[in-house]
Amino acid sequence: MSLENLLKTKQLQPHNPTRAAVQRLLQAAARNIADARIEAVSGETRFDVAYKAIMQCAMVALWANRYRTSTSQPGHHQTAIHTLPKTIGLEQSTVIVLDALRKQRNVNDYEGDPISEQSVIECIKQAEQLYQVVNNWIAINRPDLA
Repeated sequence: MSLENLLKTKQLQPHNPTRAAVQRLLQAAARNIADARIEAVSGETRFDVAYKAIMQCAMVALWANRYRTSTSQPGHHQTAIHTLPKTIGLEQSTVIVLDALRKQRNVNDYEGDPISEQSVIECIKQAEQLYQVVNNWIAINRPDLA
């Protein structure tokens, strides 16, 4: 589904971010990635902050394309992740991994299932990679936001 179609279905809203807002969210993502690397913290907390960084990067990708998710609509995390191929050209195989991490986060948050150390490591790795991809995309495609 195109970004324009998601706008029509009210899953997305128009958004015109400022450079300062984009930079604040990217800085928050960087802080969350740094926090996720602190091994003295529980794996569950490390996973949560790494996932939060993934969502912040996905939101920046939408913002850079002049959209934002409708947080009043269910599934806004899923929408943000699934739009990454359209917003920044992310490979579908990476989106599948990010979506699996989203599902794992939901099961942990709402059912209490534990997070494995391998999942923690993967979530941090994905957050770091997405952060780099989003920053590079913005530098090339939206230098006014860099």
